[in-house]
Amino acid sequence: MCGEGGDMTSIMTLGYNPQTQRYVGTWVGSMMSLLWVYDGELDAARQVLTLISEGPAMTGDGTAQYRDEIAFEDDDHRVMTSHMMRADGQWHWFMTAHYRRR
Repeated sequence: MCGEGGDMTSIMTLGYNPQTQRYVGTWVGSMMSLLWVYDGELDAARQVLTLISEGPAMTGDGTAQYRDEIAFEDDDHRVMTSHMMRADGQWHWFMTAHYRRR
C-alpha cells in the first residue's frame, strides 16, 4: 500500500443524524494514524452519498478538504470515488474503489 506493497485494512462507519438531517461517519485505515470524520448528504435521487472530511494535504503541507462519493450501483455493488481540493479550489480525483457483496 502507498508504494510499499502489502495488505491494508480499513473500517468505515456511517450513520444518519436526525437532528441535523445529515449523514455522519468515520474512516480509519491501517496505513495511517488519523481518524477521518465525515459529514455528508444523499442526492435527490438517493443514488450518491457525498461525504466531506478534512485531513493532511498530500503535498505534506497543512490540511486539505476531501470528498468521497459513494454511488449505489445496485444492492450488491457500490463505487466510491475520492477527491482532494487543490489550492486553486478545484477537486482532484485520486482514487476509485469498487465494493461488491460476496
